[in-house]
Amino acid sequence: MAKDIKKQIGVLLLNLGGPERLPDVEPFLYNLFSDRQIIRLSPLPFLQKPIAWLIAHRRAPKSCKAYAQIGGGSPLKRITGEQGQALEERLASIADFKVEMVMRYWHPGAEEVLEEFGQAGITDIVALTLYPHYSLATTGSSLLDLEQAAAKLDYDFHITPVASWPDQAEYVHCLVRGIRQEIKKLPAAVSPTIVYSAHSLPVKFIEEGDPYLDDLAKTISAIEKQTGLGGTLCFQSRSGPVEWLAPSTPHTLTELSAQGVKDVVMVPISFVSDHVETLYEIDIQYGELAEGLGIRLHRTRSLNTEPEFIEGLAKLVREACSAQGWLDASKQL
Repeated sequence: MAKDIKKQIGVLLLNLGGPERLPDVEPFLYNLFSDRQIIRLSPLPFLQKPIAWLIAHRRAPKSCKAYAQIGGGSPLKRITGEQGQALEERLASIADFKVEMVMRYWHPGAEEVLEEFGQAGITDIVALTLYPHYSLATTGSSLLDLEQAAAKLDYDFHITPVASWPDQAEYVHCLVRGIRQEIKKLPAAVSPTIVYSAHSLPVKFIEEGDPYLDDLAKTISAIEKQTGLGGTLCFQSRSGPVEWLAPSTPHTLTELSAQGVKDVVMVPISFVSDHVETLYEIDIQYGELAEGLGIRLHRTRSLNTEPEFIEGLAKLVREACSAQGWLDASKQL
């Protein structure tokens, strides 16, 4: 099939990153806590990294135990690579795309990947976040890092971001199908409670105007329009000595148990790939907690490389390219 343009277009999948081996855990945590956009460990910027090192050093043994229970490391890089390959294959029918990942706190980093793109003559780039819900602490930090990396390099990059997509049709439909599949596994007489577990965020971000909660609400509203089922939103993965969004997922499970709830379908709403938050926190930690509370916990599957999810990502890329004039707006996938 003839393509609209000859120039190759780059796509960067923006994600958090994760330690691939147990020796990677402490340096990964150091990179994470060094980012003042996530949490300011001191009012004095020069103290951020020393305090980050101390926290990483203290937390590493506990984190290593968690990663050891899910295979000795995070599968996030592998899964993101598979998502990128699937996306590149899906986009091949409309133009020549090169899809790579950029990890915020691990490898490969923004400067490394942009240098590769620059050397290959790829300067038109779509920066596609893999966080459906925008936050300054996630997508915002990744985009700033990308901008700073591009400024260091001697290439004329044109980077257009896809910064959030909370109600993207294919993404929402994948979540709906996951919920329906888990409910279908249950006896007909069982009416489970739907629990949406999202990554937590310091309350201060919301007070300063971060749209994270608004984006989560858009996703949940879109899901409930299709399922007709209400649900409860809670938050997991807190870290650091600040006030975090509430209620926490463990607190929610405890409250539901007190109300007599016996079956919970948990939707990891802000995660599109399996990693430590799903495989360890939900499946192991919360699974054990739920069992002790007399609750049967059923988690919806992660989207990973589900074809419809990849289709949704491809549509986001096509729309971004069309808006920039890099691709004929009439070109369909």
